[in-house]
Amino acid sequence: MYQALYRKWRPRTFDDVVGQSHITETLKRQITAGRLSHAYLFVGTRGTGKTTCAKLLARAINCEHPKDGNPCNECPSCLGIESGAILDVEELDAASNNGVDNIRALRDEAVFTPAAVRKRVYIVDEVHMLSTAAFNALLKILEEPPEHLVFILATTELQKVPATILSRCQRFSFRRITPEDIAARLRYVSEREGLRLTEGAAALLSRLADGSMRDALSLLDQCASVENIDENAVYESVGLAGALETAKLLELIASGDAAGALALFDRAYFGGKDPVAFLGELCSLCRDVLISEIAPRGGSGLLSGAYPPDIIADFAKKLKKPTLLRYMTALQDAQASASRTNDRRTGAELCLVSLADPGTAEDIPALCARVERLESGAVIPAAPPASPPEKPLAEDDIVPWEEPPLPEAPPVPEESPPPEETPIPEKTPEQPEDDLWPAVFQEARASLTPPQRMILDSRDNAEAAISDGVLTLYFKNDFAEKMLNVTNVMTALKNAAEKLTGSPCVVRGERAEARTAPAVTKKNGGEDKLDRLGRFANVTFE
Repeated sequence: MYQALYRKWRPRTFDDVVGQSHITETLKRQITAGRLSHAYLFVGTRGTGKTTCAKLLARAINCEHPKDGNPCNECPSCLGIESGAILDVEELDAASNNGVDNIRALRDEAVFTPAAVRKRVYIVDEVHMLSTAAFNALLKILEEPPEHLVFILATTELQKVPATILSRCQRFSFRRITPEDIAARLRYVSEREGLRLTEGAAALLSRLADGSMRDALSLLDQCASVENIDENAVYESVGLAGALETAKLLELIASGDAAGALALFDRAYFGGKDPVAFLGELCSLCRDVLISEIAPRGGSGLLSGAYPPDIIADFAKKLKKPTLLRYMTALQDAQASASRTNDRRTGAELCLVSLADPGTAEDIPALCARVERLESGAVIPAAPPASPPEKPLAEDDIVPWEEPPLPEAPPVPEESPPPEETPIPEKTPEQPEDDLWPAVFQEARASLTPPQRMILDSRDNAEAAISDGVLTLYFKNDFAEKMLNVTNVMTALKNAAEKLTGSPCVVRGERAEARTAPAVTKKNGGEDKLDRLGRFANVTFE
């Protein structure tokens, strides 16, 4: 009967384990010196060798003729443990045996001495799946076990294991296996199996495995039906032809074709593609492009491997880093919100439309994207046509305008005495000097970013006033203050003002509310509003 490659080529000694030398060397030294712990905890992601090392450790502990810490795999103990004939070494799956009754049965059985080997070994896989009561039942025997008992716990989620369990175990952290080590192991296995595996296909499979040797061997097993396993054969066998559809979708988004992006998404949706998974693949492609831009030489090992290098290189020339970051942020937000809505398709479509057409969004990233398109000369979708002009009025419909009568002035009481002094008008706020501020703005324009120029050019966001060598920017909202109250804006305006006036100038920023602040009430003998109001002749107090 055919046996899967990841089972057939499972390491039989610690020396065969790939990429975990920091763990295997320590275990070999402990076995050689006879300094074994009563409890081990193996932590790491899937396919990194946790269960394999646990089985090797169980055989090496009970091996009759160990070789430098490795099991001999020839004595009756090694052969019986490997075949499962010796019941003193037991492997439990905590995912399906996670109740307190299962752990109580294990605890009652563990006190008996082993029948066929020196040590009774319990391998508990996915130990984080145990319930709280099961952990409590395991705690006592784990703390003070019999001399003949050894526990080997394995988990992929360390944060779910209680601290009381962690403190009683020797913990070994398994690393993700590097693509180079995986590729070397794949070439070794393919040679022994008579498979023609090219270097490019081995590198591609190692990247697709994402640090898991078991996944890499499973992918190689999936491609084994092809006579010559090259990169194209891997794409066809593994089912990555959909990666080309994802690349086409990113191409449509980058060109601003929202209609084409929706049409492609519609075909994928009715073809059985999950909307959230489609967004995840698009985000993964953007990540690969971003990494290729940031680390063009040493970042190849960080790529997912699901997309051909020429496609990634082509997108790296077209898309800038801020654009890719905006795409990835929007895609991750859409994936996170999909779990809170029943209509996942609509959420994905809204995300694609906002990416392809930044004009539909009003946030700061979308504004920056629109400015970037203007700078690059890209075509922005035009606004909808305006409504037809109204019919001009006929000459008879025009009503002549008459000036309304002036309101009558209120009568002045005769008994009111004349005012002792004329009212003192308040000092008006500084007004922008139209003949100087536009020139300063034009002079500093080249040193400002497009969003900063746009905000300074609009009186709805900010105004400026120049007086006595001081240029004051008045911010009318938080957005304007955040964009303008920065070093490059203040320096550019200062240099421009000094160049035009020929004298030193100080630039400062204030909120616009300070220009129209209400009058200060009477304090410490000062004049309040009532005192100033009493100066007028037609005002009396009762």
